[in-house]
Amino acid sequence: MLFPTITFAVFFLLVFIGNWLLMPRPRLWKPFILLASCVFYGWWEWRFVLLLALSAVANQLFATALERAAGAASRKWLLAAAVAVNLGVLGWFKYYGFFVTSVVNFLGVFRLQADLPLLRIVLPIGISFLTFRVLSYVVDVYRGKLHTSSMLDFAVYVAFFPYILAGPIARASEFLPQLAGPRDPRRVDTSRAFFLIFAGLAKKMLLADYLATHIVNGVFTTPGQYTSLETLLGIIGYAVQIYCDFSAYADIAIGISLLLGFELPDNFNAPYTAISVQDFWRRWHMTLSRWLRDYLYIPLGGNRKGQTRTYVNIMITMVLGGLWHGAGWPFMFWGFLHGGALVAEHRRIDVRKLRAQRRLRAGASPSAPDVDTRPWGGGLWPRLGVFAFVTFAWVFFRSATFGAALGVLAQLFRGWGSVGAAVTPALLLAIAVGIGVQYVPRSLYERVQAGFSVLNPLAQGGLLAVGFLVLDVLGPAGPATFLYFRF
Repeated sequence: MLFPTITFAVFFLLVFIGNWLLMPRPRLWKPFILLASCVFYGWWEWRFVLLLALSAVANQLFATALERAAGAASRKWLLAAAVAVNLGVLGWFKYYGFFVTSVVNFLGVFRLQADLPLLRIVLPIGISFLTFRVLSYVVDVYRGKLHTSSMLDFAVYVAFFPYILAGPIARASEFLPQLAGPRDPRRVDTSRAFFLIFAGLAKKMLLADYLATHIVNGVFTTPGQYTSLETLLGIIGYAVQIYCDFSAYADIAIGISLLLGFELPDNFNAPYTAISVQDFWRRWHMTLSRWLRDYLYIPLGGNRKGQTRTYVNIMITMVLGGLWHGAGWPFMFWGFLHGGALVAEHRRIDVRKLRAQRRLRAGASPSAPDVDTRPWGGGLWPRLGVFAFVTFAWVFFRSATFGAALGVLAQLFRGWGSVGAAVTPALLLAIAVGIGVQYVPRSLYERVQAGFSVLNPLAQGGLLAVGFLVLDVLGPAGPATFLYFRF
């Protein structure tokens, strides 16, 4: 079920009441929240609940075996088996069709035919997020950073419904300690929770869905029917749409979790204000960025084995990060673009450090000079450059094939003779607001939250009712799924 629907509102009201009634009695509360999460996930397809159950049981068995294993070799083999099983399940559901098609196309270049079965496999929603969550648990147990929990606690962590479909990627070390004891409803930051939920709904319904239906879907489906200006605005519109759509889900998930007494990690921090691609990845999908750093980049060697190996590790991490998003060459190319940009930025900083060291050895400076670790400095132009690069890369992320992506980019140069009917004041306003809100100081949001929190409950309820009414009037006719559901 989707967040912005009556069905979910009724579901959450019942869960909210049951959550706080049963919270003082963990033996009842944990099965209750697990059942509620299974109902939520099973609403899409009840058979996928079996996947959750199998994942929870299998990874709990792996973690328990790792904790009890004595020899280093046996522990490494157990970890390898756990990673292989989890990635194998992910690969079967998400990458089987891509693999078969790629093999057939490759052999076709040499005029060879391969009769490989192309099965119609339904992709379970949120399986990529599920895989990363359970792997963080198993790997942290292997590293000795986490002790195994009870089977019931781990099952709650696996299935917890607010983040199950599209994150944030809460690690076991962040979530499981919160199951240790009952929470106090009087300490719940309800003002922040409602603020996040309302902000998320506004970004989703008023900006993301509007841009999708009024420019983005058309430009990326039939680019030849749009002028160059419309195409440019469609590309920029997608950059705004994907941010508003994905951050909206994260905001709502965090807000709902707060109302249930749980803290989830933030997932976005004004990514389009970044002054470098490095800075962008510190702000965009932050839980994924940290996961890739801690469980892929660092195990590959990180920056500990020289510059060349560091650059290779960055490229591998980003290409695999692109593949994690979707089964297709455009996703991998998107990761390759970001990997190349990160390597270029690291190289720029490394050269700057090397020159500073040479000047120091030459006696030009009595002490080690400070080296600016910002690849392009600060100010307006680096921000515009990073936004332009990220927006360009989004074209490949959004397109189903390279041909489709190139078709969209080619249309930028074919029709500058007219403006186009899709260019309206409302469209320009939606794009400007989607980017502009990221430049609003966080302190202003905090002051607004603080002002809302001191209002009496009747005033808070009245403001929320008016706000939701406005969203209902101005929003789309029906709910639209979130973009990251397909990842």
